[in-house]
Amino acid sequence: MKIRMNITTQIILATILGVLFGGFFGKFMTSIDVFGNIFLRLIQMSIVLLVMGQIIEAVGGLNPRKLGKLGFKTVIVFITSSFLAALFGMAIGVLFKIGKGIDSTLLSDNPLPEIGTASSVEDTILNFFPTNIISSMAQGSIVQVIIFAIIFGLALSYVRLDDKENKIFQGTVQFNSVILKLVTLIMKIAPVGIFFIIASTIGSMGLQVLLPLAKYLLIYCLATFIFLFIWFLFVSIYCKVSMVKLIKNMAPMSIMALTTTSSAVTLPIALKDAKEKLGISERITKLVLPLGMSLNSNGSAMHMAITLVTISQIAGISYSGGEYFYLVILATLASLANAVVPGAGLVSLSIVVPQLGLPIESIALFAGVEWFVGMLRTILNVDSDTLSAFIIAKSENEIDYKVFNQ
Repeated sequence: MKIRMNITTQIILATILGVLFGGFFGKFMTSIDVFGNIFLRLIQMSIVLLVMGQIIEAVGGLNPRKLGKLGFKTVIVFITSSFLAALFGMAIGVLFKIGKGIDSTLLSDNPLPEIGTASSVEDTILNFFPTNIISSMAQGSIVQVIIFAIIFGLALSYVRLDDKENKIFQGTVQFNSVILKLVTLIMKIAPVGIFFIIASTIGSMGLQVLLPLAKYLLIYCLATFIFLFIWFLFVSIYCKVSMVKLIKNMAPMSIMALTTTSSAVTLPIALKDAKEKLGISERITKLVLPLGMSLNSNGSAMHMAITLVTISQIAGISYSGGEYFYLVILATLASLANAVVPGAGLVSLSIVVPQLGLPIESIALFAGVEWFVGMLRTILNVDSDTLSAFIIAKSENEIDYKVFNQ
C-alpha cells in the first residue's frame, strides 16, 4: 500500500529528521549544506520577479481612484499592527526583565559578526527609494523593487483607462502565471531542502548556543505566540469565522515560515493558500501579501523591541517612559527595512542599536541564536501579513466563505 503525505506533513517530518541528524552527526552535516542552499537559491532567484510582477498586476489592474482607497486602508493596517507588535515586545521585555541575570561580559567577549555599516534612520528611509531599478533587482533590494512596482503599476492603471487591452498589462499577467508555475515546481523539493538547512544549522552551532540566552528565547517564544493568538482571535471575531479553521487553513504557510526562516521563500505558498484555502480574492492577495512581506513586519518589530530592551538591561541602562516610546517607534520604522531572507535580524539590529546609545558589540551575543529567533520572527511576519489581507478583504467584501469552509 502506497502511503501519501501532503507537503505540510513532509515538511514537519523533514524538520524533525533535520534536528535529529544535525544533533547526531554534528559538524559532518555542514559539509552537505550545499543541498539546502541550492533550494534557497532556487526560490530566491524568482522572488524579485514574483514580487514585482504581482504588485504591478495588482496595482495596474485597479482603477486609480479605487487604488487610493485600498492602498490607504492597507498602509493603516500595516502601520498599526507593526506598532502594536513593537509595543507588545517592549512591554514583555520590561515586565519579565529578560536581561537581568545575563552576564554583562558576554557583550564584549563575543566577536562582532560582519553585518555592514550601521545606518541612520534618515538613511534607512532614503534607501527605500531606488536610483536604478536594474541595480535594485540585481541586489535583491525588495523594498526598492516594491516602490518601483507600485509607481509603475499606478502609471499602468492610468494608461489602461484609455487602453483596456493594454499589451504590457496582459504580458505581465501571463508572465506572472509562468513565475508561479516555476515556484510551484521548485516547492516540490521543499522537504528535502528544509531537511538539509536544519541539519546543517544544528550541526554547525549545536544546541549549546541556546544556554546563555535560554530565558530570552523562552519569553520571546511565549510573546510571539501570545501575540499571534490575539491576532487570530481578533480576525476570527471581525471576519466571523472559526479561529480553529483559520489556524488550520494557514498551517502550511506557518510551518514553511518556521522551517525556512524566510518571508520571501514562504510568499508563494502564502499567495496560493490565501486564495485557495482562505477565500481571499485575487485582487487583495496580489496587492497586500507582496507589500506586507516588507512593509508589515510584525515579527521584526517585536524582535527588535524585545531585543533592545534585553540589551539595555544586560548593559545596566535605564530608560524613561518617553525613551521607551522612542524605542517602539524606532523598532517599527526599522522593521520596514528588514530583509526577507534568513539572518536578516542582525542587519536590522545594526540600524537601531546605535540609535539608543547601546553598545554595537552587543549584537554579537545574539548571533548564535539568530536562526532560532528567525523562526519565531518569520512566522509572525508571514501570518500577520495574511491576517491583514483577511481583514482588508472583509472590509472590501471580498472573502469567499465557501472556499474558506470547504
